[in-house]
Amino acid sequence: MSKVARGNASQFFVAGQLCRRGYSAVVTLGNTPNTDILCSNIEGTKFVHIQVKTFRPGDRGVHVGKKSEVDYGKKFIWVLAGIPFVDAANDFEYFIIPSKEMAKNVQEGHSNWLSKKGRDGQPRKDSTVRILNLPPYKESYNGWKIEKYRNNWNLIDNLLA
Repeated sequence: MSKVARGNASQFFVAGQLCRRGYSAVVTLGNTPNTDILCSNIEGTKFVHIQVKTFRPGDRGVHVGKKSEVDYGKKFIWVLAGIPFVDAANDFEYFIIPSKEMAKNVQEGHSNWLSKKGRDGQPRKDSTVRILNLPPYKESYNGWKIEKYRNNWNLIDNLLA
């Protein structure tokens, strides 16, 4: 499956999880900046914006861009979605992370990574890519452990209650 197809599929899997929880979830299909899914309570009176990043369960990390360093406010949530291959033994994995936590920790982690020397002893070069390490692998460069966000759907429940 191509990277684009996996990314699209993960948005629908996340939307499905939200619908299972009694919410209305609409996949924006790239038509809304920084929002892959717009989710509301069933009454349509409260909303959250969700940005989805895809990885394969068992991967050491997930790539995010510089926009992950921006706090878009408390109604903005990141969902790291681990979507296994069809024949894989791995199960689906979801990490539900508030924008404020993502921004702070990605920024700190990337800054710490840049401050260290590369494998060859040379200074590291900045880029637009940020890597979040996933459990059970080592924590991110600032010591951030994202395990507490695994399947933490109540972060969204609390915003839509």
